[in-house]
Amino acid sequence: MSEDLEVVGITKKMLRQILNKNASWKDDIAPLPRSKASWLILNDRISEEDYCGVMAIENKKMVAFIYMFPDLINTHNNEVKKAYWMNDWWVHEKYKDSVLGTYIYNQAIKLTKNQVLIKGYTENVEEFYSKLPFTVIASRFRYTLFFSLDYSMLIGRFKSLNKIKFLVKILDALTGKVVRFINSKRLRNKTYEISYDYINELDDDTWAFIKPLCENDLIYKTKAYISWQISNTQYLQIPLRHKVAYKNLNAGISNNIHIHNLKIIKNHKIIGFLSYVINFNEFNVKYFLVGDKKNYELCVDVLMEHLIKSKRNFIFTDDSELSKNITRRYVTVYTHKVLKKGLVHNDTNFDYNSVNMLNRDGHFY
Repeated sequence: MSEDLEVVGITKKMLRQILNKNASWKDDIAPLPRSKASWLILNDRISEEDYCGVMAIENKKMVAFIYMFPDLINTHNNEVKKAYWMNDWWVHEKYKDSVLGTYIYNQAIKLTKNQVLIKGYTENVEEFYSKLPFTVIASRFRYTLFFSLDYSMLIGRFKSLNKIKFLVKILDALTGKVVRFINSKRLRNKTYEISYDYINELDDDTWAFIKPLCENDLIYKTKAYISWQISNTQYLQIPLRHKVAYKNLNAGISNNIHIHNLKIIKNHKIIGFLSYVINFNEFNVKYFLVGDKKNYELCVDVLMEHLIKSKRNFIFTDDSELSKNITRRYVTVYTHKVLKKGLVHNDTNFDYNSVNMLNRDGHFY
C-alpha cells in the first residue's frame, strides 16, 4: 500500500464539518449522499464524538469506506446500550486483493470498542465472519417480489439479450401492465371503507399505536427516532443524474426517490401503519405494522393498492409473513429470496433472546 494512505475515523462532529465545506461531493466517489449525511447528524441519539464511518484516503481520494451507524439497543430497562451498525463496506478495486479491507474493518471495530451489530450477511462473506468473534442472533429471508419480468435484471443475467433489448423492454412493460390489471381486479373494493392520513412525522396518536408494537424490537424506538427514520430529508431527487459529477456508495438520490408514510384508518381508528420508499422500480417496505391481526389482510390490501398506484415492478422486504400473504393472494411473476444472518460482536453484551431483529431495525435505506 502507498505511503500516502491514511485511515481516518469520521465522527459526527467531523461529518458536520465535511458537510459545511462540501468536501466529499465534488467528483469521483462520495461515501454517502449529501442528503443522507445531513439527515444523519440530525439524529440526537448520536453524540458529537460517536463515529459514523471510517475512511481510507490516498492522494486526497477515498479508496475504502465503512459506514457506521450508532444506535441504541432495546434493553427493556432504563440503561442506555449503544452499539454501531456496520452494514456497508467498500474497497476500491485496486485494493481488492490487499489487506486494506480487513485492516479498515478491524479499525472500525476498535473505534466502536467492539460494540457492533451486523444487519445481515450472505454466504459469500460467511468465511470472513466465521474467523471473527461474532454470534448469529437472527436468521431470516430477504424477499424480492417481482411483478414484471424486470428488464434490467434479465439483461444483467443474460448478456445475449442485449441484442434484442428493445423487445425485452416491451415484453417487460407488457407483463407489468397485465399483472397490475389482474391484481387491480383482485383488490377490487377491499379498501373501500378505509381512509389514509399521510404524514411526514409521527403525531401522538400514531406513536400511541406504534409504541406497543415495537416493544420487543432489537432497537429502542421512540417517537422522535421513528420520525427521524421516516423523514424525507434523507433523500434528494435529481432530474438529470448524468450531470452530477460524483457517484455515491449508498442509496439516497435518484430521479424519483421518495418515502411515503401513512396511517391506515377504519371507523376513525388507526388499524395499521405503512412506510415505504420508492426508488427507480423498487417499492421498499420500511414499516408495516398492524394492530389487530384480524385487520392484517386488509392492511396488506392497502400496501398492494399503493404498489399498483406507484406502478413499481418489485417489492423489497425482510418480512416473511408479509411476503407469503402477498404471494398467496396476489399475482407475482416470481419471488427471489436470500438467507440473511444478523450478527452481534461477542463483546456487545445484552439479552438478545428477549428482542427481535426485524425489518425496521437497522433500516436506513
